Amino acid sequence: MQNVSTSPLLGQLQQILDERILLLDGSMGSLIMSYKPTEEDYRAQRFKSHPVDLKNNVDVLNLTQPEMIAKIHRTYLEAGSDIIETNTFNGNVLTMEEFQLADLTYEVNKTAVEIAKREAAAMTKLTPGKPRFVAGSIGPTKVLLSMNADNPGVRPVSFEQMVSSYAEQIRGMMDGGVDILLPETSFDTLNMKSCLFAIRQVFEEKGRSVPVMVSGTIFDTGRSLTAQTVEAFYTSVSHFPLFSIGLNCALGPKQMRPFVESMSGLVDCYLSCYPNAGMPDGMGGFDSNPTEFSQVIREYAENGWVNIVGGCCGTTPDYIRKIAEAVEGMPSRKKVSKPHYSNYSGLERLEIRPESNFIMIGERTNVTGSRKFARLIREEKYDEALSIAREQIEGGANVIDVNMDEGLLDSVA
Repeated sequence: MQNVSTSPLLGQLQQILDERILLLDGSMGSLIMSYKPTEEDYRAQRFKSHPVDLKNNVDVLNLTQPEMIAKIHRTYLEAGSDIIETNTFNGNVLTMEEFQLADLTYEVNKTAVEIAKREAAAMTKLTPGKPRFVAGSIGPTKVLLSMNADNPGVRPVSFEQMVSSYAEQIRGMMDGGVDILLPETSFDTLNMKSCLFAIRQVFEEKGRSVPVMVSGTIFDTGRSLTAQTVEAFYTSVSHFPLFSIGLNCALGPKQMRPFVESMSGLVDCYLSCYPNAGMPDGMGGFDSNPTEFSQVIREYAENGWVNIVGGCCGTTPDYIRKIAEAVEGMPSRKKVSKPHYSNYSGLERLEIRPESNFIMIGERTNVTGSRKFARLIREEKYDEALSIAREQIEGGANVIDVNMDEGLLDSVA
C-alpha cells in the first residue's frame, strides 16, 4: 500500500503478544438478547416513525440505546478482555438496506467505535498497566459471492458492490478511531477478499492503516460453507499484510481443536481462536460451560497454538473470566518462520516444493487450446463447459488453466 502510514499501536500489540496471550470478548448478541429489547427500544425517539420494523437490527442500537451497548462493553472489560469488538457485525450497506437505513451505515459504525473507545479508555485508566483496544467487527454480509446454488451463473451483487458496501462501513470505523479491523465469520472467501480489497482502498484514501485480524468459519467437516479447507482459506488471503488470522463461530472449542493445530503450524502471522460455547444443544443453547470451555482453550495455550483467544456465539462474561484465569501466565504462540514455497488455493492448498513431483496443469479449459471448450463457451453451454473442467480434475490435474481470451468472445463477461 503506497503512502499509507503504519498504526503506532502495531508495535504495542506486538510487544504485548511477545509476553502473553491477548483476550477478546464474548458474544455481543447474547447479551443484547438478555435485555429483551422491544421494537420501541430499537426505534427510540429518533426512529419513532420509521416505515419498517427495526427489531433485531442490533446495529441500530448504537444510535438508539448507546448505554446498553456501553454497559455490555464494560462488562466484558471487567471480565478481563484486552480487545472488545464493536456492535457492528451487520453494519454494512447491503444489510442495512433491508431496514431502509443504508444511508446511516457510516454513522452507525463511527458511533459504535466511539462508544467502545470510551469504555476501553476508561478501563485503561483504571488499569494503567493493561491497555485495552477496540476491534471493528465486520461480518460476512447476508450474501455469497462465490456461489449461487439455484443459478450458478448469477450473483445477487457484484464484487464491486460488495467492496463499496464494506468500504462505507470501514470509513465510519476509521473515523471513529478504531484500533483494529476484524473481518470475521468468513464462510465465503470471495466475500473476505472483497472486504480486504475495501480495507486497502480505505487505508489508501486516508493515508493510514490499522492492524487487520481475519477470522474464518468452518464446520465439522473442516471446510467452509464454500467447501474450502482452513489451509486453503489462509492461502487465499495471505497476500494481505495480516496482523492475525484464525477461526470463530460454528464449532465449539473441542471440535475446533484439529483445525487450530493445523493452522498453528502453517501461518506466519499471529493466530486467533474464539469458538462458540460448544455445539447447539437442541434447545436454543450450547452444550459447553465456562469451566470446560476454558480448559480446552488452556490446552491450546499449553501446546503453543494461540496468540489471541475469546468466545463467539453463546459465550458471556463468565466464559471470558474463566478463559482469563486459564491462560494467565501462559506464553503466547511463536510465529512460524519457514522457507517460502509457491502455494496456491482452490478448495485445498497446493504447495510446490523442490521435492514435489510433476504438477499437472489441465489445459482444456482454454478457448485457444480446446475447440470443444471454445464452442461450448460461444454457445453459452456453460454446464457442459464446466464438465470439461471437472473431468480434468478427476483425471488428476492439480491446476486448471482457464482462458477466455478470444476475438469473438466478450472475455471479461
